[in-house]
Amino acid sequence: MGIDTVADERLASRLAELRLERGWTLEELARRAEVSRSTLSRVERAEVSPTAALLGRLCAVYGRTMSRLLAEVEPAPARLVRAADQAVWRDEETGFVRRAVSPPHGSLRAEVIEGRLPAGADIAYDRPSVPGLEHHLWLMAGGLELTVDGEPQLLAAGDCLRFVAESTRFRCPGPEEARYVLVVVAP
Repeated sequence: MGIDTVADERLASRLAELRLERGWTLEELARRAEVSRSTLSRVERAEVSPTAALLGRLCAVYGRTMSRLLAEVEPAPARLVRAADQAVWRDEETGFVRRAVSPPHGSLRAEVIEGRLPAGADIAYDRPSVPGLEHHLWLMAGGLELTVDGEPQLLAAGDCLRFVAESTRFRCPGPEEARYVLVVVAP
C-alpha cells in the first residue's frame, strides 16, 4: 500500500473508525462494498495493503474521495506543500503511484493529484467515490485509455478530458508509463 508503515497503520485505523462511526459490522461493510469480510478485516488490522480499486470501493461506501480519505490520516494540510512533503501512495499490485499535490481541505472544493500508471497497468473503479465529483485529467506523458461510463477515450500527451462519472477505468497501453495531473472538484 503506502510508502511508510506509520501511514499504513493510520489508514487502517481510519478505515476501522469510519465503519464503527456508522455502527456497521464487518459483514455489513462487506455487503455494501462487495468485498470479502476477511479482506476488510485484514485491511483494518494493517495486515494487508488495500489496492487502489479496493480503496475506491471503500471511498464510495463512505462518500469520500480517495484524497480526502488519505488526507484524514495525515496532519492538517498547510497552505504551501513542498514537493518533498506531498503525500505519496503506491498500489503495490498495479504499480500505480498517486501524489497529493494539493491535499484536500475542509473549506476548499478542489484538489490536485499527480498519477503515474506503469505500462500494462489497468485499474477499474465501478462506482464514484462521491457522486457528482468533477474530474479534469490532463495527460502529461505517455498514453492512457480512460473509459468513462463505458466510453473509452484514448489520450495522448497534452490531452485533457473533463468528466463526471459513475464508473471509470484507467489503462496504460505503454510502452511508457502514463503520467497525468488530475484536478477533482467536489460537488
